[in-house]
Amino acid sequence: MRAGALDRRIVIQRAALAPDAAGDPMPSWADLVTVWASARPAPGVERLQSAEIAATAPMVFRIRWSSAVSDVSPADRIAYGGRDWNIVSVVEIGRREGLEIAATARAD
Repeated sequence: MRAGALDRRIVIQRAALAPDAAGDPMPSWADLVTVWASARPAPGVERLQSAEIAATAPMVFRIRWSSAVSDVSPADRIAYGGRDWNIVSVVEIGRREGLEIAATARAD
């Protein structure tokens, strides 16, 4: 994987429990790792949802393989470009050369 193609910084986040002001555990997201990636938009998809048209913005991220990202899964998410992205799939490129992560922008 060429280093020049990895020109974007993304943060892979994992669901976690963090205490709120009262000390009760609340669901939140914790940064797992920040990595260099290539970000390539996939064709946009529109669908009718509850009488409104909701557009999703699919994106494909490519990152180098490392032990820090070897267990990335659709349960995780990506922070990139001021938005949060739900991971749809993770596919290994070659033999531990990299990962291709398909994601869609979160609506919230």
